Amino acid sequence: MSRTGAYALAACLLLSSCAPGGSGTGDEGAAPHAGSLRPSVPAGAELTRSTRRLADGSPVRVSAITVSPDASLRVEGVHGTSLARSETVRAMAGTAGAWAAVNGSFFDIRSGPAFSGYEGDPLGVYVSRGGLLSEAADGRTALILGGGAARPRIGEVTSSSSLTASDGAHRELDGINRAPGRIVGCGGVGGDRLARTGEPMSAPAHNQLCVDEDEIVAFTGEWGAPTPKGGVDSAEALLDRAGRVTALRAPAGGPVPRGARVLSGTGKGAAWLRSHARPGAHVNLTSEVRDSRGVQLSGAETSVVGAGPALVRDGRRWINGEANGLTRAALAQREPRTAAGVTADGTLLLVTFDGRQPGVSVGVSMPEAADIMIALGATDAVNLDGGGSTTMVVDGEVWNRPTDSPGGARTERAVATALAVIAE
Repeated sequence: MSRTGAYALAACLLLSSCAPGGSGTGDEGAAPHAGSLRPSVPAGAELTRSTRRLADGSPVRVSAITVSPDASLRVEGVHGTSLARSETVRAMAGTAGAWAAVNGSFFDIRSGPAFSGYEGDPLGVYVSRGGLLSEAADGRTALILGGGAARPRIGEVTSSSSLTASDGAHRELDGINRAPGRIVGCGGVGGDRLARTGEPMSAPAHNQLCVDEDEIVAFTGEWGAPTPKGGVDSAEALLDRAGRVTALRAPAGGPVPRGARVLSGTGKGAAWLRSHARPGAHVNLTSEVRDSRGVQLSGAETSVVGAGPALVRDGRRWINGEANGLTRAALAQREPRTAAGVTADGTLLLVTFDGRQPGVSVGVSMPEAADIMIALGATDAVNLDGGGSTTMVVDGEVWNRPTDSPGGARTERAVATALAVIAE
């Protein structure tokens, strides 16, 4: 038996039901039609759905995908046709040609307390195919795929970006593909302040808004929409592929030309662009993404999807909620959740926990999620976005039962990113 098969068998023994052969099985309260699904499962992958009883006897439905290191499959972070707009996991999986997918990062959801107008905006680090498309919320935990390592791993991630103009001027770049001046979830650079108090804030603060009136934010072609409209003091520099400034427009707000980038500035950031990014000048943009050991995460096959907190480290429950800006109350709530884990041999686990279904599946707290991930064989694990976002898609169908409200109808929420399992 392969190690992957051993982990799947262990899960079957620990949980109350498990699909034979890793192909899945229906159970009470499952998503419509999911009980009749018999999806194909590629070699090197396993698919299970089972129900576990928590310590107080409450049920939780657990769906799990495992991808072994030697499978002819790749797992990567994907997003929709535009980072400015959200899409369902099913739509993203279809575009990517994925066998399966789960939802990924937190995002600037319309119903959130600090919505900035762009639901496709991932909150925290997002790297796709080696490109940094959203800056890190300093030190939050992320799933790392590629990045110079043969196996998936989980760790705390930082990013840094800077601008150097042809006249020698240098400046920190505050953000990538988000509304200038508004840092949802905080954890940014360059003088951010907590919006509700005005106090300086550099650490992550989940669902909180930080502000900075003196920013430069870069927009790439993946943004897929006009840049946000700025105030009278704002300005934007349009850069071609070589970094040459082709135009300086004011106020900010307009299309991102094909193959170009836009630097959008407010306050002192706009003043820097007016002084050093005049048409004909060159501006070089450099970015680095590093893990907590200082290892640079680079390469065309690299995906980094940030969320947090960590759930498991070195085979033990390890939840760094404070470092990820989460309150103790948030950790203790039972909610639908999505998690990613890595086993000792490098097998990747993508797991959803259904919730908000009294008597059928109540969801899990962060500690409960950690314990189940350990039972599934994870030596390291991280929490991804949850609640109504928790979605698993297999063979083009929703495999779990996502819902936005307790006892509510089955729904498919549009999200910012997903983790897609793609046949090579």
